[in-house]
Amino acid sequence: MSRTDTSTPAPPGATPTSGGKAGDLVRRHPLVAFFTLALGLSWLAWLPWILSDNGVGLLPFSFPEVLGSTQITGMLFGAYLGPLGAAFVVTALTGGRAGLRVWVGRLLRWRVPGRWYAVALLAVPTAVLALGAVAAGGDVRGPTLSAVALYVPMLAFQMLTTGLAEEPGWRDFALPPLQDRFGPLGAAAILGPLWGVWHLPLFFTEWGSWPEVTVLDAVVFVAFSAMFNVVVMWLFNRSGQSLPVVMLFHVSVNSTVSVFWAEMFPTVDGAVHVLLVGATIAAAATVALTRGRLGLPRSTPLLGARAPRAGAVTG
Repeated sequence: MSRTDTSTPAPPGATPTSGGKAGDLVRRHPLVAFFTLALGLSWLAWLPWILSDNGVGLLPFSFPEVLGSTQITGMLFGAYLGPLGAAFVVTALTGGRAGLRVWVGRLLRWRVPGRWYAVALLAVPTAVLALGAVAAGGDVRGPTLSAVALYVPMLAFQMLTTGLAEEPGWRDFALPPLQDRFGPLGAAAILGPLWGVWHLPLFFTEWGSWPEVTVLDAVVFVAFSAMFNVVVMWLFNRSGQSLPVVMLFHVSVNSTVSVFWAEMFPTVDGAVHVLLVGATIAAAATVALTRGRLGLPRSTPLLGARAPRAGAVTG
């Protein structure tokens, strides 16, 4: 399959679901279908929240608060519906049961060397707090005991919300076929920005600190997503495509910022601006040290066609 070929063959032995004309279109352009559904379904589901009093205020109602925020009631359903739902639908249509088994298999791939869990659980909080300390110029406050006690429950909660909603779509479904077709750097150039763009409507809600948010804040967030994705891709490839490790890596950043940032670095505004600097340095180092492979095994060609593995999820 050439790099310009827009079709992706079903895996050998797969029995794709019919789905009529729409199903045929998805099978011809599975990656386009996934990204269209992932963004479109989430954005449509988020629209009432965005237009409500919790957002721009065009609709005269508010979403109920859970744990002091409307994000669970206003955002979570759309987050699940988009990347997770789109990945399930497209995988079922293109790969059938064989494709779904591989897709779910990566989500259940817990048995990997412990060093990858150490990277996700220890290296990430250390790096985030170090960046905060540098940005604060040494003006660092110690975290309260309540914050320390909250961290592990927050991490578990984020695994079931953010991690489960996003990673089975972005990394589990989309990343392998993107790397097959465009190589690691090409895949990073496509997936990272689209992952960031998916979040953009949320800047019109309390998630994005509306109405104090600026265009620069949104641009910085998309740039951070693109840079952070490079490091996530490296971990995905090096850990044997383990979704639990990738999910922990992702939500470790969210949880560390949510729990510790405001308490420890009260003089530093805009955590994502600081994180962008750190993610850019980490991404550049990852590209340089891996010579652009981002952890992809040496036996894997960087570009061009590869014969699909039996039961592999194609996108």
